Amino acid sequence: MAQPLNFVLNVPETPEDHGQEPSPYDESEVHDSFHQLIQEQSQWVAEEGLELQQREPGAGGQETSGSGQQALPGPEDALVHSTATLRILASMPSRTIGRSRGAVICQYYNRSVRLRRRVSRPELKGVRRSARPSLRLYDLELDPAALQEEEKRFLLVKELQGLPAAQRDHMLRGMPLGLAEKRCLREESQTPTGKQRGRQGPRGLFPCCGRLRDACVLALHSLGLGLLAGLHALRPWRYALKQIGGQFGSSVLSYFLFLKTLLAFNALLLLPLLAFIVGVQAAFPPPAPPGSARSFTGLELLTGGGRFTHTAMYYGYYANSTLNQPCAPAPAGGRCSREAAGLPYSMPLAYLFTVGLAFFITCVTLVYSMSHSFGESYRVGSTSGVHAVTVFCSWDHKVTQRRASRLQHDNIRTHLKELLAEWQRRRGSQSACGRLRRVAVRGLVWLLSLGTTLGCTVAVYAFSELMIKSPVSAEQEGALLALPVVVGLLNLGAPYLFRCLAALERHDSPVLEVYVAVCRNLILKMVILGILCYHWLGRRVGTLKDQCWENFVGQELYRLVVLDFVFVLLDTLLGELVWRLISEKQLKRREKPEFDIAGNVLELIYGQTLTWLGVVFSPLLPAIQIVKLLLVFYVKKTSLMANCQAPRRPWLASHMSTVFISLLCFPSFLGAAIFLCFAVWRVKPSSTCGPFRSLDSMYEAGKVWVRRLEEAGPRVSWLPWVHRYLVENTFPVYLVSALLLAVIYLHIQVVKGQRRVICLLKEQISNEGEDKVFLINKLHSVYERKERSRAGRTQEAERLTDDPDAW
Repeated sequence: MAQPLNFVLNVPETPEDHGQEPSPYDESEVHDSFHQLIQEQSQWVAEEGLELQQREPGAGGQETSGSGQQALPGPEDALVHSTATLRILASMPSRTIGRSRGAVICQYYNRSVRLRRRVSRPELKGVRRSARPSLRLYDLELDPAALQEEEKRFLLVKELQGLPAAQRDHMLRGMPLGLAEKRCLREESQTPTGKQRGRQGPRGLFPCCGRLRDACVLALHSLGLGLLAGLHALRPWRYALKQIGGQFGSSVLSYFLFLKTLLAFNALLLLPLLAFIVGVQAAFPPPAPPGSARSFTGLELLTGGGRFTHTAMYYGYYANSTLNQPCAPAPAGGRCSREAAGLPYSMPLAYLFTVGLAFFITCVTLVYSMSHSFGESYRVGSTSGVHAVTVFCSWDHKVTQRRASRLQHDNIRTHLKELLAEWQRRRGSQSACGRLRRVAVRGLVWLLSLGTTLGCTVAVYAFSELMIKSPVSAEQEGALLALPVVVGLLNLGAPYLFRCLAALERHDSPVLEVYVAVCRNLILKMVILGILCYHWLGRRVGTLKDQCWENFVGQELYRLVVLDFVFVLLDTLLGELVWRLISEKQLKRREKPEFDIAGNVLELIYGQTLTWLGVVFSPLLPAIQIVKLLLVFYVKKTSLMANCQAPRRPWLASHMSTVFISLLCFPSFLGAAIFLCFAVWRVKPSSTCGPFRSLDSMYEAGKVWVRRLEEAGPRVSWLPWVHRYLVENTFPVYLVSALLLAVIYLHIQVVKGQRRVICLLKEQISNEGEDKVFLINKLHSVYERKERSRAGRTQEAERLTDDPDAW
């Protein structure tokens, strides 16, 4: 390979040089010789070009072989190239940059030193710095690229000078240059007025004031960044999600991502309830009924009764009138007086429409999340070809901290394990006899699971009927926990039985195993909730005619939510911590229990369904659910890190989030919406409490509001028309539902079409690669055919030359 020329500074010394130094006054001859050197060098480059020549070791002379070839300077065994090859090599950018300038500078130094040694140098005390020669006065750069760069820099500085200071700083900040280069451009682009102003400080102040102002701005900026970092640190998933994904894989991470999604849904549900129902009623509190002031015993945290009964927690606290002044109910328990009822803010209407609006917003958000998750997880349905991308392109080179780099290392390692496990499972095959045996075993396990679900359902129904036949008095609040405790024990014990039965099935795919467990737990919990809904609206409404049955239903749902959290803690304590201690201390095993994804996810769906069921009867139930989810997050995370191990069979949970959102939408949210719609349209409210007292149904609050609007005058006559044709008429509801389903269907079809197009594009790319291989093989075969024919002709010519008789 060509090497750059070595410039040797050969300056012979004379005896006169030891006591004398060159003088800066005799520089005219030096400058003239320097200018002459530049011209000679330029002429030589233009006429002959830059060619590499061979030098003899030690002599430094040039030698040209008789064949017209020249060798590159280097080792003795270097290859010898032709003149044209050397010219091409010499014209490479790496071989031409700086060579002419280096030759000129070396020769200039040699000549200038020789000239300066002729005369003695006077003292430098009276010599100005400008008297010394400078190479900047001469154009030593023969490469036109440097001239273009200088011209571009000059134009950039000129353009920056014509811009305002703020716009100039913004443009410099966005340029891909180093900090020192930006600082130089800023100094060069400043006008004399701006430089003088910069010396004086901002707005003509002294430099000390400017520095004080800059220090204050930096302090405030640092304080703002610190507060922002503190707000980010308050999020429970700021660092934990990356740590969980790196150590336990995407399967366990999907549970915590789903919990994070539920937090967002509950916050979105709670905001309108606080703004239009709870906050407004708290600003205008109704008069407390006699005997409502009770002492706090602590049992109310579990039962939800006692002192909490007549608070904003439950339906019975809210008034049935407008809220600009307190409402005094009639002696017979009827409506408020006419004067109070004529005020603008109607609490029954606000209660009904706020709950409806909150559910509508939740429905739209849920459908959007489900469609978006479906598009993200099913857009590309294959994981082939991502192993190399994961190995070579996954590392983020901006990561510098040891903790972050270790976390990223764990993420990449776990992801590779999941990809390899998925690839190995696809290669597995089974015999027909083995498949038949597994189908029989799985059918038997499904029968046992459905039998267990039926037994739990019968137990809940029998116990609920027993609670109706033997009612509990208000003083025995502890007995109210009986039904929630039974339901919690069944929800805790049945999943363990399902896991024992699932061990007999021996699914090859862990994904299929999780899906089967999810289906079984979902059937159990939905059937139990259906029995409870029938118990509340079908049985309790009739037995609590003279009481506030809405408060009772709200308290039942509160007890179920709180006890569900208690049983989650027991499951974590007994199922993970105690089992780890027994395995390590007694069984002397190092294996830890695995995290039960199906059971824990179904617990989240079950708790969220309870929250949606109780929004009408307990408006603050979403706040209780938010606190519960936050505590569950920290408890599960701590237990996962301390008591659980990564899945023994890693698997890629690419579609798990989509499945969880779909289960949350259709069985959970749809069932809660049907339950609340039935309560609003068909069930008669209590006549002693709540905003809908003395009405035949909650829905009649809208009709009463329309009648008042019709009596108010023609200015608001359009509102009754809107209510009559858009709310009472069922056609708009069906139309909106059909449009929503059509949008979901179209989105699914678009995603399927995109997947099909991606598959076709991948096939086309594969075919184009095969085309290139085919063309290369054809060219290679043609070249070999030509070589064989040329070799044959050569051999034939040699044979004819050797054997003249063949002519």
